Amino acid sequence: MGPTLDIGGVVIIGGGGHAKVVIESLRASGQTVAAIVDADPTPRAVLGVPVVGDDAKLAELKGRGLSKLFVAIGDNRLRQILGRKGCDMGFSLVNAIHPSAVISPTATIGEGVAIMAGVAINADSRVGDLAIVNTGAVVDHDCVLGAACHLGPASALAGTVTMGERAFLGVGARAIPGVSIGTDTIVGAGGVVARDLPDGVLAIGVPAKIKGDRR
Repeated sequence: MGPTLDIGGVVIIGGGGHAKVVIESLRASGQTVAAIVDADPTPRAVLGVPVVGDDAKLAELKGRGLSKLFVAIGDNRLRQILGRKGCDMGFSLVNAIHPSAVISPTATIGEGVAIMAGVAINADSRVGDLAIVNTGAVVDHDCVLGAACHLGPASALAGTVTMGERAFLGVGARAIPGVSIGTDTIVGAGGVVARDLPDGVLAIGVPAKIKGDRR
């Protein structure tokens, strides 16, 4: 059966560096973390949380009464797949929101979302399921962040920006008001999005220019 686990605690998928930040955010917000499953099932602890096996262990954990899940995987597509798998198994996706984040009461936050320390999310913005708003990022008013997208550390969206599903903005990237960033598109670190970007491209620079196709 394995070690005794807190059935009120959160199960985390992923045992890497992103999981460490998630664990600390969950703990800072008063939640407990019961166990980790990871592609590398080697028995170990991550910030004191036991790695109990790989994804195949999820069914057993559910059977033992654990019901809360967080997917701490940086890869956007894989995070979305695993989140859907967890929901299909009957887990509920919890949010990891650091208490230092400032979130407007009119913002809408989905399920399984990571909102890290120092984030600001302003009025009437919407953050989709399984999105990551990383450390120190800023989301201004009326933005829409698609499911499983990732806004990198210290990046910023001006008002009314739209990010498609699984889009990624690298460290320190920026977007001017009203632009749209397509599904599965990547904006490199420090890039400035000054015009709409289509789906599935890589854009870098100031202003960000398309340098390749990711499809």
